[in-house]
Amino acid sequence: MQIVSHAVQPGLRPMSNVRNIIAVASGKGGVGKSTTAVNVALALSRQGARVGLLDADIYGPSVPIMLGLSGKPKSNDGKTMEPLVGHGLQANSIGFLINDNSPAIWRGPMVTQAVQQLLNQTNWDDLDYLIVDMPPGTGDIALTMAQKVPLAGAIIVTTPQDLALADARKGLRMFQKVDVAVLGVVENMSTHVCSQCGHVEPIFGEHGGQNLAKEYQVPWLGSLPLMMSIRTQTDSGTPSVVAEPDGDVARAYMDIAARLAECVANLPPDRSAQGPTVIARKR
Repeated sequence: MQIVSHAVQPGLRPMSNVRNIIAVASGKGGVGKSTTAVNVALALSRQGARVGLLDADIYGPSVPIMLGLSGKPKSNDGKTMEPLVGHGLQANSIGFLINDNSPAIWRGPMVTQAVQQLLNQTNWDDLDYLIVDMPPGTGDIALTMAQKVPLAGAIIVTTPQDLALADARKGLRMFQKVDVAVLGVVENMSTHVCSQCGHVEPIFGEHGGQNLAKEYQVPWLGSLPLMMSIRTQTDSGTPSVVAEPDGDVARAYMDIAARLAECVANLPPDRSAQGPTVIARKR
């Protein structure tokens, strides 16, 4: 795959070692944002891209568990960190740097500084995509990421439930207000599949994510069912795209990743290095 850097927010430039940073966000917690982020990242990797995963949820880091990784990042110079690698993904998380049972009891400025350090002081190795698992909501971290991190775009994860959709709208509008392209909506837990009989039921409602995408004229990327296997596989450190690469769930994530890659490819290319030519003339 030949993937180029695309335009980011005005006044920012893409990172030299990361072509496209994509935020995976939600208006509230509990909608499966982190599970979506890791599986989409793995799907992009399976499709031939070089992919990294940054855990920006300082208060509830889940990337170490989802990728089955442990230990601390190595530092070869005492200033920067080498990413850990799980299932082919380069990854970093505050969860690698603090004890498993130690909460991050930090105020907003410390949290935003920690996220920026994880991003800028990690030696990402020539990435096509860096998927950022954002914290839920539109607080300090989300706003800092949206304003100071060169994002190619963001995707919104929601469930069909009205309560989740109400908060998803706020997250979507936040990105639009700070000139970050919303690359699409993913609807998680769209239907419940009974593990005993296979009965399918839309327990949280129907078509909420599709209607949200239509309302704000952003791409509809796809939907995922509410299935026990998705939860158990992710909790065990082997997400669905790796655990059952030929299964229906993995194919759904692969389709979402393909649509996401297409949306990124259609963005304007990065021209930040092509500044105006200044010619000094003697009078």
